[in-house]
Parts: sequence; C-alpha cells; structure tokens
Amino acid sequence: MSQEYARLDKDEVALLLVDHQSGLLSLVQDIHPDQFKNNVLALADLARYFKLPTVLTTSFEQGPNGPLVPELKALFADAPYIARPGQINAWDNEDFVKAVRETGCRQLLIAGVVTEVCVAFPALSALAQGFEVFVVTDASGTFNALTRDAAWARMSAAGAQLMTWFGVACELHRDWRNDVEGLAELLSNHIPAYRNLMTSYAAGQGQQ
Repeated sequence: MSQEYARLDKDEVALLLVDHQSGLLSLVQDIHPDQFKNNVLALADLARYFKLPTVLTTSFEQGPNGPLVPELKALFADAPYIARPGQINAWDNEDFVKAVRETGCRQLLIAGVVTEVCVAFPALSALAQGFEVFVVTDASGTFNALTRDAAWARMSAAGAQLMTWFGVACELHRDWRNDVEGLAELLSNHIPAYRNLMTSYAAGQGQQ
C-alpha cells in the first residue's frame, strides 16, 4: 500500500547528527571514506544554508568511540551538543530528546554511524513518538552492505523515508528561482561534476 508523499519542509525540519566520531568512522566500510566524509559535510553545509536547527550527539567519547569529528564541531559551534555518557540509543538520553523537542520541528533528518544502531535506534524511537523521520543514507555508514540494507529495511518498514543529501537539498529548495547560484554553489562544492552545469549556466547568462 502506497503512502502519501510527505515532503520535507525547511520550516519544519531539524537535523540530528548522531555519533560521527573519530573512532566509529573506522567502522564505515560500505562507502569509500573520502566519499563518506564529503557526504557528511555536504549535509552539514545544506543544514547551514537552509538554517536548519541542528543537534549533535556523541556516545561514550572517553572510550573507543572517540570525539566528534572536528569539522562538525566547528561548523555547528553554537548548536546543542549532547555528549551521552553511555546510552547506545540517543533517544534514551533525556538531554538529547529535550534538545530535539526544543527545535519545535516535527520532521527529523537523521544521519550517523553506525547505520543499524546509532541511526536506526533513534529513528525508530522518534517514529514511535510521532515524528516524521528522514534518514540520510549516504551520510550514514556501517560495516558492509548486508548490515546497511537490513537497517534500511527495518527503518523503512517502520515508516522512515530514505533519502540522500542531494535529494534533501533539492526537496528543501523547491524551486531553482529561489536562489540558483546559492544552491548550485553548494552542490558544486561537493559534486565536482556539477561544476560543469554551472559553467554551462554561466556561459548562457553571458557571465564568461
């Protein structure tokens, strides 16, 4: 049975970045490390571009999971940052849930490491609490395709929508006329081939 198309609304969506930690990143094997880092930073950049409320969280930083990657800490210096002392499911941490609720958003974009735990557990918990959940698949990573696909199936069956950062950006933007140069610059910074489109566009506008 098909579901109604629930679109992302930039005035209703918050971004949750869960456990993008230096130690955990070494576990990501289902996507090339450089591509994964690019995707995470692209997601972060689009959150800043659309001024999305963002919540950062880590788990057991003093253990092998390690600290939050420095790029995210720098990009969201003023965002809520919840260093969980040990809870594996971020939704089990009261401060994290409070920070999410204080965004006032009913739609949640979630990305993290690893997919079947750090993403799936809070995604399923948020769905059970009535939030709309959108999982950013290419900014989340895990051990291999088998575990990734199992996690995607579990979350999708529960009602989560699976998206990529590029799809998120375009769905939030709605219409090129809102700011063609701004969005295209963001896309070009993370998709080198996209620069060709902008070169073509600039030529057509007589900007070369």
